[in-house]
Amino acid sequence: MRVTALLLALLYPVLVIPLSACHAAQRVISLAPHITELAYAAGLGERLIAVSAHSDYPPAAQQLEVVASWQGIKLERIVALKPDLILAWRGGNPQKTLDQLASLGITIFYLDIKNIDDIAQSLDRLAQYSPHPEQAQQAAQQFRQQIDELTRRYANSALRRVFLQFGTQPLLTSSAGSVQNQVLALCGAANIFADSRVPWPQVSREQVLLRHPEAIVIAGGEQQIANVRAFWAPQLTVPVIALHEDWFNRAGPRIILAAQSLCRQLAEID
Repeated sequence: MRVTALLLALLYPVLVIPLSACHAAQRVISLAPHITELAYAAGLGERLIAVSAHSDYPPAAQQLEVVASWQGIKLERIVALKPDLILAWRGGNPQKTLDQLASLGITIFYLDIKNIDDIAQSLDRLAQYSPHPEQAQQAAQQFRQQIDELTRRYANSALRRVFLQFGTQPLLTSSAGSVQNQVLALCGAANIFADSRVPWPQVSREQVLLRHPEAIVIAGGEQQIANVRAFWAPQLTVPVIALHEDWFNRAGPRIILAAQSLCRQLAEID
């Protein structure tokens, strides 16, 4: 049954006063795993009351109620929890539902991360709502320092042509606009499909082979490495570098760990 404005008002009889800048939030909900990680890094962990599915880091997040998934947002439950701040992203959360929540006076704070710099900026922005703003600022500063260190260390690395592979059926990759491509660039490597006109192109085996990659980068572990090697044999036998899936796929603070691992493994290729 469709939730009407009247029903929402009955469920949420007291209108929340929107948070102002520099006002620490009391009851916070995160609607994406990477946002949950950002919230904890910014010192908001003690104020989180609910999260999205797959919000499993840090471990404390696993104890929180789940109110969102790929199927949608549990609108009535969120209303009943009486949050004063919801952390969301336009790329993955239904705008109509967020607009309904905002109409009740709940502050919706968007974290739309499009590049690596946005991760540090998001931490800086979250400081205004954190009970520990200094923690958010320190996390942002540390992240920037780590990025700068990688940039300096690998600025003169041998330029390697790399295929970023996401799955096999279909065979997907990334163009220049993704955070994952920027991680690759930090290590002094070149994405062979950086020039694609779409953000996440579906490519063929032939297209990959014609661009002569010197390495393949995937998210996963030993089993995924074996699967990729079997997929390409005998046509392509270049090194396969596997990165921790959550580190590499989530646009959160731990992507620096993926970058450090990738840079190190690329540097070890003969």
